[in-house]
Amino acid sequence: MSDREIYCDTCESVQLFEAPPCVDGHDADCPELVCIGCGTAMLIATFSFPATRLAGRTHRAPRRQAA
Repeated sequence: MSDREIYCDTCESVQLFEAPPCVDGHDADCPELVCIGCGTAMLIATFSFPATRLAGRTHRAPRRQAA
């Protein structure tokens, strides 16, 4: 199990959180944590977004045509 000190909203202070045995194979990097003080569960989620390619693209205003 992995231990981390994180602010717990329920305890309203920094508490020790531990990762319970992970059945998903994350081991120490499991995103699920439990507060040792009160038992509140927390999910640490990380997101990665692909970089957008805007190089070389310019915004062009629509062409106006005479009626």
